[in-house]
Amino acid sequence: MVTGFSTRAIHAGQDPDPTTGSVIVPIHATSTFAQDGVGGTRAGYEYSRSANPTRTALAECLAALESGRHGFVFGSGMSATDTLLRVALRPGEHLLIPHDAYGGTFRLVDKVLAGWGIEYTPVDLADLAATRAALRPTTRMIWCESPTNPLLGIVDIAALAELARDAQLRLVVDNTFASPYLQTPLTLGADVVLHSTTKYVGGHSDVVGGALVTDDDELAERLTFAQNAVGAVPGPFDAWLTLRGVKTLAVRMERHSDNAERVAAALASHPKVTRVLYPGLPEHPGHEAAAKQMRRFGGMVSFQVAAAPGADPATEALRVCASTRLFTLAESLGGVESLIEHPGRMTHASTEGSLLEVPADLIRLSVGIEDADDLVEDLLTALG
Repeated sequence: MVTGFSTRAIHAGQDPDPTTGSVIVPIHATSTFAQDGVGGTRAGYEYSRSANPTRTALAECLAALESGRHGFVFGSGMSATDTLLRVALRPGEHLLIPHDAYGGTFRLVDKVLAGWGIEYTPVDLADLAATRAALRPTTRMIWCESPTNPLLGIVDIAALAELARDAQLRLVVDNTFASPYLQTPLTLGADVVLHSTTKYVGGHSDVVGGALVTDDDELAERLTFAQNAVGAVPGPFDAWLTLRGVKTLAVRMERHSDNAERVAAALASHPKVTRVLYPGLPEHPGHEAAAKQMRRFGGMVSFQVAAAPGADPATEALRVCASTRLFTLAESLGGVESLIEHPGRMTHASTEGSLLEVPADLIRLSVGIEDADDLVEDLLTALG
C-alpha cells in the first residue's frame, strides 16, 4: 500500500513489538543475542555490530522515506561517507565533488582518501558542460550536494543523473540540507542518497548519525559487508533517538521552511547585507531547478555582509555572529533551535587556501522553528 510521507515516518519499520505490544520500537540495549544452536540465530540477529533491531527499524524507515529498497545507518554522516567511498572506489580511480562541498567531505577526500590513491576534481555540478569536461577515463563517481553547504547551490539532479548514466558512473547525492521530506534523489535518478542524520532527520541536536539509501542490490551487499567489517555503527539508543526525531520531520520541515522564507526576505532588504543565498528567492540562480525537485526550499540561509572600507571582510561577519541572542553561535544545523556560524572560521576552515575556500564575509544560518518575528528581530538587531 502506498502511503503518505508522515504515515511512513511514523509506521515504516515500526510495527508494534510482537512480544509486548509496545507501540514504540524498544531500545535493544544488548551486544549479543542468544542462538538456537550453533548458527541458529533468532530473526537474523547474533551480534549488535552486525545488526540490531532498533537500528534495523531506523534503516527501514529511512529507506521508505527515500523511496529506496536498502537503508543503512551509521555512527555519523562522515562514517557513512567514508564507508561508501571505500566500497565504491579503488586507488587510482577518480571522482567529482562540488566546487563548494561540505568541509568535512572535502577534508576526508583531500586529506585521507587522496593518500590512499583516490583522485578528485572540484567542479560546479550545476554546469553540465563543465561537469562533462571534468570526467576522466578513471572517473567512477559524481558526489553531489543540493542544496550545497554553505553556499546553497542547487543542482538539477535529474539532469546530472542522466549525465552520470551516459558515462556509466554512480551519482551520490548528499541530501542532508533538504531531508527526505523536501527531496528524494533516488526518484530523480541518483544511485545513492546520503544523510547526516545528526541534522534534520534527528532534528533535536541530541544525537550524531548518518545514513545511506540505495536501490543497487550489489552495492547494498558490499555495504553490508563493509559496515560489519569496519564497525561504523550507531548504538541502539542513538538509533532510537533518531527514529523518534523522524516522526515529526514533515511538520518540522514545514516550519523551518516558513521561517527561513521570512528570514531570507528580511535579510534581502537590509542595507548591510550584500547577498542572500536562499533557493526560495526568485533571483537565486538555482530557484527554477529547486522549485522543480523540492517540495519547499528548506531552513538553511546564508548571506554576506558589507565590511567597512579597508577592513578585513570577515570583521563584520564575525561581529554579527557574536551579536545574536536567539541564534546560538554553534556548528551543525537542522535542529529545532536556530544557529548561526562563520563557515570560514568554523565548519569550512579545512577548505582555507583551496579551490573550495568560502568567502570571508559569509554567515550561515540554520533557521529553527521559533517564532519567525523573534528570529527576524534578532538578526536585524545584530546587523544594526
